[in-house]
Order: sequence, then structure tokens, then C-alpha cells
Amino acid sequence: MATTNTYLNFNGDCEQAFNFYKSVFGGEFAYIGRFGDMPPSDEYTMPESDNNKIMHVSLPIGTSVLMGSDTGGDWAPSFVQGNNFSVSVTAESKEEADIIFNGLAEGGKITMPLENTFWGDYFGMLTDKFGINWMMSFNEDNKEK
Repeated sequence: MATTNTYLNFNGDCEQAFNFYKSVFGGEFAYIGRFGDMPPSDEYTMPESDNNKIMHVSLPIGTSVLMGSDTGGDWAPSFVQGNNFSVSVTAESKEEADIIFNGLAEGGKITMPLENTFWGDYFGMLTDKFGINWMMSFNEDNKEK
């Protein structure tokens, strides 16, 4: 069966963001590559100033993978960071939800505090310090599913 992963695009601070996410979720990068690692191309000459920017990074989190790249600047002139998606995280416990939510909220803005909702989830939303939108959810009834 197909799976989905969230891919985040940044404008030069991908490595800083992913080190932050690694500090919140734990684990190690499955892959991290820089534009300077790319083989030469006749079609495009990489500016030397972009050599250390992230071409691709992946961070396994549970059964999914958070992926990212520095694709702003010359790579995407119409790039607008973090306003067109949210990453939804389903925690295994209320305590885990609190830890992750509070970690991601550090330096960011909580748009809906974690609280029990009418649909039965312990749920909250925030925008982290990198402009990425997150939704945190835990449902006691679904924890064994």
C-alpha cells in the first residue's frame, strides 16, 4: 500500500529547522544531502553560495518520514514558506502529545491550545518558529487501533 510523507520546503534554513525537529522527535536523519554534493550539470550551474544548502533531508518519525529541502530563492521564485499545509501528528498518549506540542511551540505561536474537543480528540494547533503549521492529536478511544 502507498504511504505519504510530508515534504517541507525552506528558503535557506532547512538544516536549522530539521535539527530542531530532530531535537523534538528524536532519531537520526536517514539521509542528508547538500546541493554541493550534486554532480555537475550542463543545464544548471549551482551558485557556490548554495553548496551548503540542503538538497534533501529525511527524518523518520514513527512509521512516517518528514522530508525537506532548501527550495526557495532562485529555485522557486514564487516560494511562500509554511502557509499552504499543516503537518498532522497523532500521539500515542496524552503525555506524548503534550511533550511534542510544547517542543514544537517553543519560539512559535499556539493558534489553538491542546484541549479536549467535541469530536473526542485531545487536539491543538500551532505555527512553529519556522512558519510551519502543526496539528497535534490524541484520541483515547483510538490508541489501540
